Amino acid sequence: MNFSKTMVVCDSGCDISAELAAKYDIRIISLGINYRAKTFTDIQLEKDDPLYVYKHFKEEVPHTASLNMADVLDALEKGYADGYRNVIGITISGAMSSTFNVMRNALDEYSDEHPEARTFAFDTKNISFGSGVFAVYAALKLAQGASFDNTVESLKKKIYDSHLAFYMDTLDYLRKGGRITPSVALVGKLLGIKPIISCNHEGTYYTVAKIRGMGRGVAHLVECVLPQGLDDSNLWVAILNGCGEEQAERAKQLILARYPHVQIIEEKQIVSTMAIHTGPGLVGIISFDLGGAYPKNPIRESIDRMVDRNYALGEKISEQKERFDRSLDNMKKNRED
Repeated sequence: MNFSKTMVVCDSGCDISAELAAKYDIRIISLGINYRAKTFTDIQLEKDDPLYVYKHFKEEVPHTASLNMADVLDALEKGYADGYRNVIGITISGAMSSTFNVMRNALDEYSDEHPEARTFAFDTKNISFGSGVFAVYAALKLAQGASFDNTVESLKKKIYDSHLAFYMDTLDYLRKGGRITPSVALVGKLLGIKPIISCNHEGTYYTVAKIRGMGRGVAHLVECVLPQGLDDSNLWVAILNGCGEEQAERAKQLILARYPHVQIIEEKQIVSTMAIHTGPGLVGIISFDLGGAYPKNPIRESIDRMVDRNYALGEKISEQKERFDRSLDNMKKNRED
């Protein structure tokens, strides 16, 4: 336990392996999968059969379920019983899932139950390990002696230092999951175009590049995330795949040829809730700038300052809205009484 008694929790969509979670004592709360009247969890399938959903795509595309409020509260109370008091909750993009709202509401309820506790819900504006890397970063800082406040401020400042991009063999599953429009999927299929996709600053998908052929796609993917000229001594890298181990290994060799000293902190098959929306044949690369790994230029620095100001403004507006909502709730309760 860290000296600030701060627990880090995240949803399973953050794609942190059980080994990495155990190393940093990150508490993972599982998202759900509904398939043929059965309910599974990411944690269950990752342990028992990581390729389960791929084996059943031809029969039926499973549906995903967001965090369960009761599961989050159970995890928080378990952490409290273990000696933790403060909580940092980290989730995949709130623009693509209700997971962030569930986490934020659960932390509010936890605060009501434990007034001495301090909590922070962090919307990563990202997906998969592009989100999970923030949980690892926060847990590491806490283990090194950082305070709750310092860790929270560090997370806010690094919101756009997680760089994720992924390449898929098919767009059908993004279309079925409502992540892209049917017309975009159809054009891509007819022309044989395979996009490289990332998350923008609003936390939604956008197309970085359009290419043809898996071989070219993996090479271009590496170039998108890890261009020449980076300082690999201040860089974390993760390589994930969705039933695409061969191409993930190719991506790894391309990365190590370019940056032989880079620290690869995670290699794994993506969890089932991520796989459902992307289908087989995915390769994803995530890099995390620990400080100065990516070269800066005046234009980029100006953009970053603007982003920081807007993020801070958004935080203030969100806090004001929450206070207003709580005031309304109190007024309604008083009228009922």
